[in-house]
Amino acid sequence: MSALLSLNNITKSIGPKQLFSGFSFSIHSGEKVGIIGPNGAGKSTLMKIMEGQESFDSGDIIRKKGITIGYSAQMPIIPEMPLIDYLKSVHSGMNNDEAELKAKQLLSLVGFTDYQACTTSLSGGWKKRLDIARALLTDPELLLLDEPTNHLDVESIEWLESFLIRLNSAVAIISHDRSFLEKVSNSTLEINPVYPGGLFQVKGSFHSFFEKKEDFLKAQEKKLASLKGKVKQETAWLNTTPQARTTKSKSRIENAYLLQEELSHLKQRNKKTRINLDFTSSHRQTRKLLTANNLSKSFGDKPLFSSLNILLTPQTRLGIVGANGCGKTTLLKMLSGQESATMGTIKTADGLNIVYFDQQREQLPLHLTLQEALSPSSDMVNYRGQSIHVAGWAKRFGFPSDNLQLPIKCLSGGQLARILIARLMLKEADLLFLDEPTNDLDIETLEVIEESLTSFKGALVIISHDRSLMKNLCNNLLHLNTDGTHTLYPTYELYEKSKKQSGKKKQVLRTDSSVKKKQVSLSYKESKELESIEATIEQIELSIETLTDQLSDSNDLSEYEKVGELSEQLNTLYERWQYLLDKKEGKL
Repeated sequence: MSALLSLNNITKSIGPKQLFSGFSFSIHSGEKVGIIGPNGAGKSTLMKIMEGQESFDSGDIIRKKGITIGYSAQMPIIPEMPLIDYLKSVHSGMNNDEAELKAKQLLSLVGFTDYQACTTSLSGGWKKRLDIARALLTDPELLLLDEPTNHLDVESIEWLESFLIRLNSAVAIISHDRSFLEKVSNSTLEINPVYPGGLFQVKGSFHSFFEKKEDFLKAQEKKLASLKGKVKQETAWLNTTPQARTTKSKSRIENAYLLQEELSHLKQRNKKTRINLDFTSSHRQTRKLLTANNLSKSFGDKPLFSSLNILLTPQTRLGIVGANGCGKTTLLKMLSGQESATMGTIKTADGLNIVYFDQQREQLPLHLTLQEALSPSSDMVNYRGQSIHVAGWAKRFGFPSDNLQLPIKCLSGGQLARILIARLMLKEADLLFLDEPTNDLDIETLEVIEESLTSFKGALVIISHDRSLMKNLCNNLLHLNTDGTHTLYPTYELYEKSKKQSGKKKQVLRTDSSVKKKQVSLSYKESKELESIEATIEQIELSIETLTDQLSDSNDLSEYEKVGELSEQLNTLYERWQYLLDKKEGKL
């Protein structure tokens, strides 16, 4: 199969820093390539080179003749105008009628219904949808997406997953969202200096990429150990007197120096720069750290949530999910004391130490240098009673000492997030409130954060669209609905299962109401079962809702087990319902 796009021996430097040296890879029709790598590795630069808007130092790019490429940037700039006018203005190669028809088709495709809505009224997630529609205007054979899931809610990410899976075009996606890449990609490319040439690509699932990566790194470790032995032996020989070496060939001397050089390169590649994160808990023994009773919040006539009860105890890890605008950040600010409730009370233990991570990073004055941001008043920081030089502290978060005088406004989003985490880690905490702490962070840093938060001895409340993190971390999950209601789940998996069941029920109800009656192929007993099954489902759903509402005030493990059992019953019931409907409509 001929490639849509091939990069051959591409090199690229920005100032003194070399990003790529001899990069070579291809993208073929139907491929969905996930591009990953550490913050600052050059992923966005590589994508701009692929699209044609960024130059490179040497090498060449071969594009299929006549290929069309669509590109959606990480932070799209969209002018103020009606949606349909925006798309028409971008596509200047069509007459007005053709452009309007194409614009309507694409707006509908990505989920818009009001084509006259103003672009400034859109949330970040809907702006991303609009920018993807713009990128699709030319019917691209290759679609390039830079961090498409950043700042999206889970519902929007799931929409994007389904959309890309159905899309016939080849796609290259820069992302740090592990669940997203697992579902969408069929090839993974990592940019990382640990690899020869700085690049490693594996065809297959995202999971298989990490298996192959682990095999490669183990092989590198074995090679390093073997090479050390050879170099030690040859170095000892080189250090002998010249008279002792006269019988040795000149080629062995040259080979010894080559081995030393190879060992130096391999050591440099294998050098670990793992970020070291460990949030500090005060280890207080208070049972009830925070209790919220009958909590409600409204803005004007719009209720965000009501009658909400929350209990936070040591090692409670509560995740908050819901669509953009449902009140997640507002609730977090209320619990942390930054915003007041419309109704209800919040009681905290005396002398509670609260640490808050702000997703907008407003706690970071951008005029500061890195050193000033990490340690404003001296060259030392105090971490758990120990004085550490600011250069050493910066190194723990992936910043070399020559970065200390850089203005932080020059740093990437991922680097700013690491600075904020570094500042917060200096504070002892009973409660951590984290609002989208993983935005812009690379996968290795995400995994370190996950480990650190899982071992944190205090309580934490987290908002995140990173489903892998929420699944692995949270032992309670609060879902805020857009109608002001809420549901508490003991695990993220039960929340996902409930969503699937709800979607299945809606789909079945739509099917039942829209399909004309066909010849009934059900027995009398099956017909009666079908009539009663919806009432049974509603009864079980009500029981689950009642139980989950009680869980925040209960330490009884059996209550959680009951919710799990009822959820299993509900799933079985939906499957039976679907079977009976399919049989009735003659689909079986």
